[in-house]
Amino acid sequence: MPQPHDERIDTLIFPRWLIPVEPVGRVLTDHALAIAGDRIQAILPAVEARRLQAARVVELPHHAVLPGLVNAHGHAAMTLLRGFADDHPLQSWLNEHIWPAEGRWVSEAFVRDGTLLAIAEMLRSGTTCFADMYFFPEQAAQAALETGIRAQLHFPIIEFANAWGSGPDDFLRKGLQLRDDYKHSALLSVGFGPHAPYTVGDAALTRIATLAAELDAPVQMHVHETQHEVDEALAQHGERPLARLDRLGLLTPRMQCVHATALNDEDIERLARNNCHVVHCPESNLKLASGFCPVQKLIDAGINVALGTDGAASNNDLDLFGELRIAALLAKAVSGDASSLPAHAALEMATINSARALGLDDKIGSLRAGKCADLIAIDLSEIENQPLHNPVSQLVYSNGGSRVSHAWVNGKLLLDNRQTTTLNLHELSERAQRWQQQIGQREE
Repeated sequence: MPQPHDERIDTLIFPRWLIPVEPVGRVLTDHALAIAGDRIQAILPAVEARRLQAARVVELPHHAVLPGLVNAHGHAAMTLLRGFADDHPLQSWLNEHIWPAEGRWVSEAFVRDGTLLAIAEMLRSGTTCFADMYFFPEQAAQAALETGIRAQLHFPIIEFANAWGSGPDDFLRKGLQLRDDYKHSALLSVGFGPHAPYTVGDAALTRIATLAAELDAPVQMHVHETQHEVDEALAQHGERPLARLDRLGLLTPRMQCVHATALNDEDIERLARNNCHVVHCPESNLKLASGFCPVQKLIDAGINVALGTDGAASNNDLDLFGELRIAALLAKAVSGDASSLPAHAALEMATINSARALGLDDKIGSLRAGKCADLIAIDLSEIENQPLHNPVSQLVYSNGGSRVSHAWVNGKLLLDNRQTTTLNLHELSERAQRWQQQIGQREE
């Protein structure tokens, strides 16, 4: 690895604390981080960094700098349905409210505006990479590229027609074209997004398993989201959903199982044996009374557990720091052990674990020379953070995304002192209000 003085340095950052995530538990003080182009060039003592020349020097004397958070599951465009159908059980929420509303309103314009709104919220709360599963992923791709955020798009596959296409064959054709269009992108990757075991048939799932293996492409799916889902599968097919997915060849290290609340010991052993990932969405699970993901059991079994927000229609925000706090607290309550999911482990879920689930851990998720320069800074100077004994505990248990001050993706500054550099927040707010007026008038 070249020494810092051997190459041009674009940005030198001097924080109060530097939290690289790897090695586990390390917190550096009196250190600086150097960015050259799209990469982290070096992490070095501040006294050495002061001797170097850089195009830009960022002084952050009251801040913690850490990897940008990775939101491993969401439906970004559903920000336009935030608060639309609160306080309903999952099946009635979907069947009686969300799916009918999507049938009326989802379009290219809806997805574009909703995704841009979500990106603004995510950047301002510390997320620099997000996974998405929603209609018109072409529009989500354009929104991500325009703003400079990193994303993994899982194009949706479902058994019935919708606004994006006529059925599984059409969805696969369009999705594979999208993957081909962005196969050389530095910021975008594309995978398969079969909605759930109960909405996709065996033929489509078998084809997805074959294509994913051939392309080495990720697969993300809502799996064992509720006990009702599992009971229905047993009643109709005599087989638990995970057993069916295993039989069809979908349970591999490429598989990202979202929610996973209704798990027994056999399910956990199956996930571990196949090296699958679980994406935990605690706030959405709580809001829809879907159940409790046994996070500590999964970790003890060696399963990689990532963190996601789900969509803003079932959360109702995309603040991954809030999700961190709930995940850490809930893990303790579910396991009955206050030592479950300690602060550093919770932070790993939202950074390196989520990056690993998306197959991006060689690029992002921790701060290390040679990795992509995806990082955030958080101001810990305010009275609510005093006194500060442990910055990681403070971030997990006491801090919110509203204190994120800076965000870099691929070395580019996208959030500067709370101001987005590639998004017009006033214009986005006006667009969101116009959608609210249209949807509200129609639904009255």
